[in-house]
Amino acid sequence: MRISWILIIIILLLGASLVSSLLLSVSEAGTELYITQSACVLAIILLIVFYRSVMKPIRNITNGIDLLREQDFSSRLSHVNQHEADKIVDMFNGMMVALKEERLRLREQNHFLDLLVDVSPMGILILSDADRIKTANKAAAAFLGFADSSALEGLTVDSLDSQLASVLSGLSQGQTVTERLNDSMIYRCSRLSFMDQGYPHPFLLIEKLTEEVMIAEKKSYEKVIRVIAHEVNNSMAGVNSMLSTARLMLSDSSDDYADLGEVVSVCEARCQSMSKFITAFADVVKIPEASLKPTDLNSLIESWRVMLESLCGRHGIKIEFRLEAQPIPVMTDTVLMEQVIINIVKNSAESIGSSGLITVATSASPATLTVTDNGPGIDPEAAKKLFSPFFSTKVNGHGIGLLFVSEVLHKHSCKFSLATGQDGLTRFSISFPDHKSAVPAFRNTALSFNLK
Repeated sequence: MRISWILIIIILLLGASLVSSLLLSVSEAGTELYITQSACVLAIILLIVFYRSVMKPIRNITNGIDLLREQDFSSRLSHVNQHEADKIVDMFNGMMVALKEERLRLREQNHFLDLLVDVSPMGILILSDADRIKTANKAAAAFLGFADSSALEGLTVDSLDSQLASVLSGLSQGQTVTERLNDSMIYRCSRLSFMDQGYPHPFLLIEKLTEEVMIAEKKSYEKVIRVIAHEVNNSMAGVNSMLSTARLMLSDSSDDYADLGEVVSVCEARCQSMSKFITAFADVVKIPEASLKPTDLNSLIESWRVMLESLCGRHGIKIEFRLEAQPIPVMTDTVLMEQVIINIVKNSAESIGSSGLITVATSASPATLTVTDNGPGIDPEAAKKLFSPFFSTKVNGHGIGLLFVSEVLHKHSCKFSLATGQDGLTRFSISFPDHKSAVPAFRNTALSFNLK
């Protein structure tokens, strides 16, 4: 712009000089004056030609730079009818075409990557420099208990009320850990980074390993149980037979052998207990597939009321039922679910001791069953191992009760957790999946119940 103004000023000055010389030529004519006038005219013509040949291409290129600044790659520069300048224009237009194609390629690539991230079964959380969540995919939101991934944006991981979030917030850069949570879920969590515009950007990766680990664990303990059950039961059968014979022989003998007969009886009882123990282990791997049928959760619990009250009464435990007023339709295998509730309530009663309170409650949206006790509670580290094969916090526990519970609940596609809250109460919470298709069938079933 400065050059164009300078040229305009020069042209105006030359024009003024030419006008002045013309006025002077009226009074004084001479060869020198005519030469001066001719030079001025020639200079003006040359300046105009120079302006058109130089300034017009420069202005054209300036407009092109403005287009680049605004990232308008669709517009093109026009020719100025000058060979050299038009070559520059063609090069510039070619660059604009290449930039447009590259931007389109990058957009398509980013869109494809966004789709891959969104549908990935692995949870992905992209963080800002301040460790706030910038982007989260659907899997990450589901793992953290959110229905919508956008609800996570702007939050910090350590502010989320989730066991998994606690694991994620404790990760350092480049660290990978595998954790089993108190709902039997197993996750592999990693904190990594990727480069963008020369700067590292952190992100969290969550991989659900529950199914794979459970299958591997099940194959392992099934093999162990089959071998143990076969060998121990065969041995125990022979030992029991001999002990039974010995006990009968000693019972017919004199009183001198009474103590020995009592010892034999104790040994026989222990052998029988061992056989029952091995049989219980073997039953874990024989859990049938769940036959799911529409059922009212409240009605199901009411049918177990007397049995559960009797179970708690033997331990001196009080049990309360807090059930929703309206029916709660769920899909369950009533036989398997009964065994689950028995195991849960029995564990609660045994943990409390001689006195205490167990509360069985239901709620809707989603359909949830909660068993709460005021026992001594569960250590957070122990809570992570409760659903591991053969792990038990009891002195004489076998670790198969909660293993059975976990297997059955997974067959029902239920979400569940066992932990002690900040209020000191221990809760076993079971959330049933939303089976809307089961509602009509349930209503018909409920109607038949009312007719009876």
